[in-house]
Amino acid sequence: MVPGKSTERMRKVGPYGVETLPDVCAAAVGRTASIDVPAAPAACRGALTERARLHWSRGDGGDPAALAEEFLAAHGLPLHDLTRPVTGHHGTGACGAALYLSAAAGALLAGAPTAGPEPAPTLPDLAVVVYQHGTAPTTPPDPPAPWRLGEWTESWTPQQHAAAVDAIRAAIGRGDVYQANLVGHASAPYTGDPLPALTRLGALPGARYGGVLTGDGWAIGCASPETLVEVTDGHVITRPIKGTRPATAAGRAELLASAKERAEHIMIVDLERNDLARIARTGTVTVDDLFAVRRWCDLWQAESTVRATAADGLGLADLLRATCPGGSVTGAPKLAALTQINNLEPVGRGASMGALGWVAPGRVDLGLTIRTAAADGRRLHTWAGGGITWDSDAAAEVAEAAAKTAPIRATLAGR
Repeated sequence: MVPGKSTERMRKVGPYGVETLPDVCAAAVGRTASIDVPAAPAACRGALTERARLHWSRGDGGDPAALAEEFLAAHGLPLHDLTRPVTGHHGTGACGAALYLSAAAGALLAGAPTAGPEPAPTLPDLAVVVYQHGTAPTTPPDPPAPWRLGEWTESWTPQQHAAAVDAIRAAIGRGDVYQANLVGHASAPYTGDPLPALTRLGALPGARYGGVLTGDGWAIGCASPETLVEVTDGHVITRPIKGTRPATAAGRAELLASAKERAEHIMIVDLERNDLARIARTGTVTVDDLFAVRRWCDLWQAESTVRATAADGLGLADLLRATCPGGSVTGAPKLAALTQINNLEPVGRGASMGALGWVAPGRVDLGLTIRTAAADGRRLHTWAGGGITWDSDAAAEVAEAAAKTAPIRATLAGR
C-alpha cells in the first residue's frame, strides 16, 4: 500500500478475474491465457497472473485519479510521467494493469453532481488490477448452470425518454447548453453464469475494446468501439464517435448527408480538442479523419481522431481529470451538460459511459464504455442513449437508443 494519508481511502482486495482487456488478454486467477495481439508488449506474449487489486467507491472519499496513480506506482507501475521513454522491463515484475473508472467517478473529477441512484451499486467506481508475468495453477471450472435471461425492465418509458429529449431542447433554447447526451438504462433477471454472455458481448464486430472485467459479486462486459484516450510515447489520441445510422448503403449516404449529425459531431470534436489542449504542448492539437464513417455491428457511426503531443510531465491522474467523462457521452459545455444529465436521467450510468482499458508506463489505452453491460449477482444491466441538439426529434432519439441496445440484448440472450 502507498504510505501516507491517502492509503486510508484505498481498499486493496483479493484477486478476482480479468479476461480479454483491450489489446491484452489477461488470465483470470487460476487460469492462463495466451497473449498474441500486435499492440501488446512482446514480453507479455505468454500468461499473466494477478498481482494486486484496488477497488474504490465514491463513498470512500478522495480523488480516484490520484488514488489510481499512487496505487500503480506502489506496485511497480509509475505513470506520473507518460512522456518519459520506457526502455526494457520495469524491474519490479509488474507488466501492466487493467483500469476501470465509472461515469460517476468521471463526473466527480469534473466537479459535476451525481445524485441519481445507481442501479448496480455493488460495482466499484474505480478498479485497478495489476498483473505480472507468470503461470497460475489451473483449477477445473465447475459445470456451468443453465443460462436464462429474463424480461428487460426499462428505467424510463419511451414517453419519458422523449420528454427528456424535449427538456434538453428547451435548455438549448434558453442557452443553458449547446447539446447533451441522454442515456437510458434497463435491467433483467438472470440465472446461471453471466460471464459467457458478457464474453460474447466483447466479441461483437467492431468492438475495439471488447472484454470482461470481474470482481466480487459483479462483472462488466464491454463491446465498445470508441477510444476515450490513448497515450503512446508521449502522443495523446481520442476518437469521439457521434452520428448513427443503420449499416446499409442508404444509411451510410444519409449519415454523410445529415447536417444535424455533422454539426453535433463537430461540436464534440471541438470539445475534445479543448480537453486535450489542457494537457498538450501548445499548438500540437490536430484533427485527423474528420467524420469518418465506421461500422459497429449493424450500425454506421461517424468517428474523428483528435491527437496532440502531451505536455511535459503529464501523468495518469491529470490525463483522467482532463478526459473523463468523455465528451461524446456528456455534451457541450461539459459541466452544463452533466448538470442537465443529472437532472433528467432517472438512474445513474453505472458501468456505462466510463473508461476501461490497459495502462503501463509510457502507454495508456482506455475505451469509453459505450455498448456495455454489467452483472451484479442478481440482474444484468444495459445502457444506451444519444446526443441531443436543437434539431433532434424525440421519437428518432428513442429509436436510435433502441437500435444501439438491440445487439447487446440479443447477444446477452445468446441469439
